[in-house]
Parts: sequence; C-alpha cells; structure tokens
Amino acid sequence: MIDPILPTYNRVNLVFERGEGAWLFTRDGERYLDFTAGIAVNVLGHAHPHLVAALTEQAGKLWHLSNVFRIEGGERLAARLTQATFADTMFFTNSGAEALECAIKMARKYHAANGAPERYRIITFEGAFHGRTLATIAAGGNPKYMEGFGPAMDGFDQVPFGDIEAVKAAIGPRTGAILVEPVQGEGGVRALSWSQLRALRALCDETGLLLILDEVQCGVGRTGKFFAHEWAGITPDIMAVAKGIGGGFPVGACLAKEEAAKGMTAGTHGSTYGGNPLAMSVANAVLDVVLAEGFMEQVQATSARLKQKLAELKDRHPAVIAEIRGEGLLLGLRTHVPNTDLVAAMRAEGMLAPTASENVVRLLPPLNIGDAEIDAAFTRLDAACARLENAMKPEAVKGAAA
Repeated sequence: MIDPILPTYNRVNLVFERGEGAWLFTRDGERYLDFTAGIAVNVLGHAHPHLVAALTEQAGKLWHLSNVFRIEGGERLAARLTQATFADTMFFTNSGAEALECAIKMARKYHAANGAPERYRIITFEGAFHGRTLATIAAGGNPKYMEGFGPAMDGFDQVPFGDIEAVKAAIGPRTGAILVEPVQGEGGVRALSWSQLRALRALCDETGLLLILDEVQCGVGRTGKFFAHEWAGITPDIMAVAKGIGGGFPVGACLAKEEAAKGMTAGTHGSTYGGNPLAMSVANAVLDVVLAEGFMEQVQATSARLKQKLAELKDRHPAVIAEIRGEGLLLGLRTHVPNTDLVAAMRAEGMLAPTASENVVRLLPPLNIGDAEIDAAFTRLDAACARLENAMKPEAVKGAAA
C-alpha cells in the first residue's frame, strides 16, 4: 500500500522536534549538529530570534494578498536587493525552480522582443542542477531526473563544466543565453574559476547572449560574498536565487537588469503565492542580518578556520577523505569510501550532512556558526572517519596512509 505521502524521498528515520542555531533535537532529546541546513537554506540556523520575531509580527497582520495589490514588504525587499546587487528589477517566487523558470522565460522573451524569437536555445553545463520542473530537468540534463518523463523539453545544449572552448563551439544562430551555477552544489561542489566566469561574461558581451546565473545554492553569503559572482568582479543579466534568501521560509526571486527584463510586461508571468507578506517579512529579516557590516567577513573567517580543520581531518584519515572542495561555507569532502557510508557514520556520531555527485559529502552549515560548532564538527567527523577505518581491512588503511 502506498504511503499517504508520495514516496519520492528515501527518508532517514529521524523526527526532529525543535532546532536551535546549528543544532537539531529529536523528541527523545538526542542532539545533532546540522551541517545540512535544509540543503543550504537555513543560513541563520534554526529559530533565529530576529526571523522568529519578524514572522510572528507579520502573522498577526496579513498572511496572503493577491499580487493585484501592492505588497509593501515586497517593495521594500526589491528596493534593498536592487541596491545590494546588479539588478534593476525582480520577480518573487516560492522556490529556486520557479526562479529558474522565470529566468528561462525572460531570456526567451528578451530575444523575441528584439525581433529574434528563434534565439531561444540556452547553453548549460554537465553536472548542473536547476530544479525538478520539466524545463529545469531538461536544463540540468541529468538522465536520472529525466527518465520516464517523456521527451526532454527542447532548447538546451549541454557542454562540459567550465569548458569555455566547448561553449564557443556550441554557440549558433539560435543561441540566446548561457546558464551556469558559479559553484555546483548537487553536481559535486565544483566551482568555476573566477577567470572562467569572467570569460563567460566576455563571451556573452561579444555575441549578444544573456548570462544567466543560478545562485540558488551558492548565493546569499554562502561563499563569503553576498553572491558568488562578486568574487569574479562581473555581473549577470539575469540571476535566480532562493534557499538562503528566506532563511527557511519558501522564498525565491529572479533578478534582472532592465534591458534583460524588457519583454516581461503585464500578463507575461505570474504567481499566486510569490511575494506574499509572510515571505517578504522573513526575507527582509534575513537581509537585516546578512547585509549587516562585518557579516560576510565573518563568513570568510569561519570558512578559513573550517577548511583548516578539514585539511587536518584529511591528513588524519587519508583512507576516507580524498579531497576538500568548495568556496566559503559551501564545502565538499570527496571520499574514497561511498559517500553514503560517511554520511551514515556522521549521523551515528550526531552530525548531519547531505551527499552530492562525484562521491562528495557536502558541508552546508548555517553561516553564523562559531568556533564551538567548528570544533564539534571536527570531533564528530574525526570519529565518523575512525568508524569507517575500523571497518576496513588494515592493509587498505595503511596503503592510503603511505
């Protein structure tokens, strides 16, 4: 008999009653260090008092309004985001996939508005993850997500990640845009070099293409800048964001320059819940914290200390840890053992983390963790690696250390 909840997840048999900062607590009082953070969502951890206060206050006023009316919280959030980013305008959504759908539609509409509707094709990259809608799974190109859902939506041409020459070769008369994650999360915590990102910007400028960035996972401070592309000193034409922007509440946005958005006139796009008062109150509260003076510098310092501890971990357990990847607090451990084995061992030691492609375990803590959480993470990871080594043949452990 099918479960009342559609069985599309392989759920871990843990039920959490509450969270506090970087910690989750079960009904039985067991405590887990949460380096999953809702898959890079809870950028300020669980039950952050400023977010709780904002949501509670708004809940006593208005929950939902149709977008046929002005929503002051959305107007304030849009003004703050345009001031803090490249964008001139934006569309609010409930998720990253919806933000990507808007970005794809916007890119197509831009060229149609310029009299070139045939320029609808978008170059994407192998290993990408852009969402679970029919358009975004086609953009990602992962056969695992596309199997059984009929013919893939047309309009996407994939090239190897970071291969600029392959991008050049893929550009044709019907190409309209390039879509890329500056740092692939699901794809194995793989980062474009900042020079590669600059090369993509220059290529778009030369050929009249739009540069679309997917910063759903790597944005909102995750790399130590408000958005990852800032490290490269470039700006996109369109950018999809979500996850961290709501700090745990469902919020997404498609940000754009005025020129890129010129085809998106009244009636061309819409959302029932996107930009609702509850969501806008929480997103504004997130910005209060992450845009405060010194916050990004603290993320960078935290990342440096965590990377230092992970390097020590790799030296202590070479039979388990093969490589440390990532930027800021979007980090990955590529493992010699199955990544699911390390995740299970971490869970046995009271620590939570998700997997990624290329046999990687992602580390996605809240951005406001401190030394105590870093030390706790090292202790639990060290114990988890030792668990796995104890289950290995001695010669395998010695061989890796040699």
